[in-house]
Amino acid sequence: MTDHFSLLVPGAVADGNIEVTAPYDCSVIATVETGGSDAVETALQTAAALYHDRKNWLTAEQRIQVLDRTADIMQARFDELAVEAAREGGKPLVDSRVEVSRAIDGIKNCIEVLRTAHGEEIPMQKNAASMNRLAFTTHEPIGVVVAVSAFNHPLNLAVHQVGPAIAAGCPVIIKPAGDTPLSCFRLIGILREAGLPAAWCQGIATSSLDVATQLVTDRRVGFFSFIGSAGVGWMLRSKLAPGTRCALEHGGVAPVIVAEDADLDDAVPLLAKAGFYHAGQVCVSVQRIYAHASIARELAERIAATGTRMKIGDPTLPDTDIGPLIRHAETDRVDEWVQDAVNKGAELICGGSKLSDSMYEATVLFNAPDDAIISRNEVFGPVIQVYSYDDIDQAITRANALDVSFQAAVFSRNIDTCMYAFKHLDGSAIMINDHTAFRVDWMPFAGLKHSGHAVGGIPYTFKDMQVEKMMLIRSPSL
Repeated sequence: MTDHFSLLVPGAVADGNIEVTAPYDCSVIATVETGGSDAVETALQTAAALYHDRKNWLTAEQRIQVLDRTADIMQARFDELAVEAAREGGKPLVDSRVEVSRAIDGIKNCIEVLRTAHGEEIPMQKNAASMNRLAFTTHEPIGVVVAVSAFNHPLNLAVHQVGPAIAAGCPVIIKPAGDTPLSCFRLIGILREAGLPAAWCQGIATSSLDVATQLVTDRRVGFFSFIGSAGVGWMLRSKLAPGTRCALEHGGVAPVIVAEDADLDDAVPLLAKAGFYHAGQVCVSVQRIYAHASIARELAERIAATGTRMKIGDPTLPDTDIGPLIRHAETDRVDEWVQDAVNKGAELICGGSKLSDSMYEATVLFNAPDDAIISRNEVFGPVIQVYSYDDIDQAITRANALDVSFQAAVFSRNIDTCMYAFKHLDGSAIMINDHTAFRVDWMPFAGLKHSGHAVGGIPYTFKDMQVEKMMLIRSPSL
């Protein structure tokens, strides 16, 4: 018996259903109602009415109470949430458990930023014009938040979008990824169980891209949060109504430079895990390593040996290291890109084959040519490419050559090498002797160039979902 999820828009009527299938074996997990144009309009009307009814805004105390209870309920249902995330998204259970822990901590982080939020005094009485005046700022919710989420972290990404909106006092409407709506809908259900009135957080799986576009581009939207492909994100941004602010999080190639003096015993496990984690389906996965020629082949072979030992299979089993790709078409695409690289001269160190319609071997390529498809695009699969270099400036030039930029890394025992790479590598974060996929949810997380717009991370999103409002007082007593 599969679960059924109703449309999470009060008063709306569904226009159909979709089947949610497990990427591992295509078994049907659940059915989800979809909403069309009428449902989107109902959701927007509801959210806009809440925002404009200032007398009935949720107080900070009420929001904290809801978020606190939400964290408690999520903790009580930890195993259920982890298994569901693993089933619908294909991320191995060991990693899905980490995701649930992060999601719970993210809810607690929303409480922290709300508790410590404050304005500031604006200097007055500094010249004749500002005499007898006092000014300070406070914060208000920006308006209706619309969020479009991604499949690869179905619970934690929803927390990153919905949690700050609730903390900021914004009505929020979220459209989860079509492949993985269940974790998001579970989160909404838990929020409501924790005491959040249903209208303050609505969830909708849309029946078409046109309907999703209608939701995003409506003039009543105050803030748009998007996590997904650059093509869709930039397209939607171009259609936003005047005044709508936004944050976009897309993909990158996360280049890594490994110097000749790097500690390979330390680096190899980090690089292999970050490259093959979630079958490489992470926007900052290790996929492109530039290693000094003196150690490049050894590094590639050691990463390959580590990857070969990883267990590939059912993501719901506790000993699985690498799960399936999200769709069979993605498995085919990754294989095509790998074969293209090999045909053009790349050396296949390990892997390079489909294990099933959904599973792909942990793959290491050595010195793929620049004209290979895989050298010019984000892989989003379990493939690590190692390129040799003789001069670090050559490596940096190649690392910076693409129109995407997110997180990058350098491995070296020499502090000067690390500082040089930090200064010259493009990226919003440069990891020194750590992998590119490192993240804690309170740090800034931002794509640059084509990789995104604005800054993610719960404190930063919370700030973006508010407006700063100044009060100025004039008094002869001042």
